[in-house]
Amino acid sequence: MESFLLEEGDKMDPTTKRVLQNLIDRKLKLNRYKQLHFILFSTAILFSTILFYSVYNMVVLPYQSSIFDLITFILQQNHFIFLLLLAFSLFGAVKIVFEKKAKSEKDYHALRCEVIDKSGDLWKGEQWEKRHKIYEQMKKKYDINLYHQSK
Repeated sequence: MESFLLEEGDKMDPTTKRVLQNLIDRKLKLNRYKQLHFILFSTAILFSTILFYSVYNMVVLPYQSSIFDLITFILQQNHFIFLLLLAFSLFGAVKIVFEKKAKSEKDYHALRCEVIDKSGDLWKGEQWEKRHKIYEQMKKKYDINLYHQSK
């Protein structure tokens, strides 16, 4: 559990702590998927650009007179086929990670909206006035806005 949630333990009940911890965990998971998606996408674009440039200079320019010779040369060279499959695999991985990122973002946003909607039930009595301190820490440390539902 996060340190500031433990320190502020007297201001909230265990259910509220658990909900906020789940929210933090989902935000961290979303950030990991965003980072992984960016790295994979950048790698796939860079790899594809280098592959295209290399194939163009090593294969297309020397064999530009005949398309049949060009296709025959590419199919005879196993490393070109392997590199092409590797490029397709990278873009496949980007698609899979993008879908996981979208699902993670949907789950995070749903839980965040639920916390905002149920804040009256989670923070009762004197806790209602003290919730702003925790909300500010959540915003500062994790960029989680618990005041409004809009992103």
